[in-house]
Amino acid sequence: MLLMLAAVGYAIYSSQIKDNSPVLVGDYAPNFSLETLQGERVQLKDYRGKGVFLNFWGTWCKPCETEMPYMENAYKVFKQQGVEILAVNIEESDLVVQSFVDRFELTFPILMDRKGAVTEQYGIGPIPATYLIDKNGKVLKIITGSMNQQSAIEYMDLIKP
Repeated sequence: MLLMLAAVGYAIYSSQIKDNSPVLVGDYAPNFSLETLQGERVQLKDYRGKGVFLNFWGTWCKPCETEMPYMENAYKVFKQQGVEILAVNIEESDLVVQSFVDRFELTFPILMDRKGAVTEQYGIGPIPATYLIDKNGKVLKIITGSMNQQSAIEYMDLIKP
């Protein structure tokens, strides 16, 4: 009986540790559900079959600001080729984020992580952080720090279905 209790305890402990670990290259990207700025509910699993460029960002983050136009330019090319950008804003107000989106004329979906739950689920530290997810939902690459126009194109090409 003691052995059985120990095994159950270890299983519970192991599952808790796994659930709290960050998402790594080779993992299947955990599903989540967030609202867009327009109030539409979006789930990551809705994009299965497409390459997903999952970007975590904030309006106050200068490297995030720098890379947004590069992402938008690449999106215009790769959207028609089955690549989607999901830009997850971390805990900012709709008004601040909408102003940023308008200023940079962003057309890709902006998801609002109002309570930071998805940010925590993915183990996000410094931003910007981008997860390149293939059509099957597997994380192929994680990029931390800002990218330039050429790297944004290369990354989207990598996840093109």
